[in-house]
Amino acid sequence: MTLQRRSAVSRRVVPAVLGTLSVLSLLSALPAAAQPAHPDDRPAAPPPRQVTAAEARTDAHLRSLRDRPAALREFFRQLPKGGDLHNHLSGAVSTEYLIELAAEDGLCIDTARLAAVPAPCGPGTRPAADARTDRAFRDAVIRAWSMEDFPPDRNGHDHFFDTFDKFGEVTWRHRGKLLAEVADTVVRNNQFYLETMVTPASDSAKKLAAQVGWDDDLAALHRKLVADGKLDKLVAEAREEADDGDAEFRAAEHCGTPHARPACDLTVRWISQASRGSSPERVFTQLALGMRLAEADPRFVGVNLVQPEDWDSSLRNYSLQMRMVAHLRTQYPRARVTLHAGELWPGLVKPEDLRFHIAEAVDAARTDRVGHGVDLVHEDDWQRTARTMADREVAVEVPFSSNAQILGVKGADHPFGTYRRYGVPVVLATDDPGVSRIDISHEYRYAADTYGLRYPELKDLARASLEYGFLTGPSLWQGNPTAAGYHPVAACRGERPGLPVRGAACRHLLAESARARLEWRQEAAFAAFEQAHARASR
Repeated sequence: MTLQRRSAVSRRVVPAVLGTLSVLSLLSALPAAAQPAHPDDRPAAPPPRQVTAAEARTDAHLRSLRDRPAALREFFRQLPKGGDLHNHLSGAVSTEYLIELAAEDGLCIDTARLAAVPAPCGPGTRPAADARTDRAFRDAVIRAWSMEDFPPDRNGHDHFFDTFDKFGEVTWRHRGKLLAEVADTVVRNNQFYLETMVTPASDSAKKLAAQVGWDDDLAALHRKLVADGKLDKLVAEAREEADDGDAEFRAAEHCGTPHARPACDLTVRWISQASRGSSPERVFTQLALGMRLAEADPRFVGVNLVQPEDWDSSLRNYSLQMRMVAHLRTQYPRARVTLHAGELWPGLVKPEDLRFHIAEAVDAARTDRVGHGVDLVHEDDWQRTARTMADREVAVEVPFSSNAQILGVKGADHPFGTYRRYGVPVVLATDDPGVSRIDISHEYRYAADTYGLRYPELKDLARASLEYGFLTGPSLWQGNPTAAGYHPVAACRGERPGLPVRGAACRHLLAESARARLEWRQEAAFAAFEQAHARASR
């Protein structure tokens, strides 16, 4: 069957010496911009992070590249960077590829709105194929469908979100081709894992929600959805969509042939998104579908709420939606949850709307991860929320570029450093890299340049992106690695990444655990990366 059309707006100085060094000396040298906004509430310092000789030499090489932009870009591209855990598939595709797909499908462009529309091309439209040859037209479409050339002194919030409506006619048709283009970029930037968001069985979920209607008794509403197999029919449809997308992806990447592309080996998992600006019954139906799907199909792992958090309907229904997630977690305990929360800033919403979103996502919905979390220090008793996130290992997904483009928040205003000081797991992410015109390497370089991060800290950020991904199986790391450091579990403690595994216990762990297997693969990549760059620093 063909993919069902989904909602168009869906959804941001180490010395080069031998031995080990304490990373605390690195942290104390951070620039003033990275210091906490509330110094009187500074938490206790974390335990020292010991730096290996290879890490120190690699960091020395990184520092030697500061005045060599091309070499610096290549360093960050080659840096092993774990996984991308906050990625919207439709917004991750390059704008140039979206234009090519529009041309291939014979779509048209509304010349007033610069939005893709179905054929035939009538008055006020042009064939999308014209953008292949008309440079001015092509540039105009690229600017309309992305943040390209957007004035830095203007608020990009509305333009950012408007792009999805403009290219939405393109993206719903080709999930597999979109994934292939995104996966190629992920692999090229030396990542091993991708969680990306889609809206499964969108039209059918909308119809079922309208059929069932709203019931404030969430248990009763859920019973209506599952009665007579109605929700299971949507699960079956979503799985067929995924099958079709998989087939299209494999064909695009030539998987299973002698010409298979590297992205065929990328581990991909799907997050089902619910459109928070929709009616309550539709949001609940999409959440229930996504969580039921996560328990039925291993390709799907969890749910998220997307669309602008500052819309009137999003603000009005926020607490209700947290209650929905909390209830559905009791019905689908194996489904994971990550929630856009705190993608807000003073001036965008009223002060009362800044007081509780992250806290409710953590306390009421019991989310496993928080997306964005930008307004942390504007919430009531935010220190308690940060400590709770640290204690429960609720990671925060940080996409620097979209935070700057949508909210205007960057540098010292961003809570990146605050989360880290409180021991909250932090993972870097891209959000909508096609719209933002960036990649994950750009985000790591931004973190290093803006917050004075050294190579060992960048390495641990990459490790966190696999540790807190929704992968199955136990970890390669013991305990809480954000608090205690990345120390291998006993089974693999004597092994050396990049060399054959000798012990039966470690071999068994890597064979049985998808998480540990990817983490070990990344450690082998780090060993090779450090060997190459340590040589370059001599």
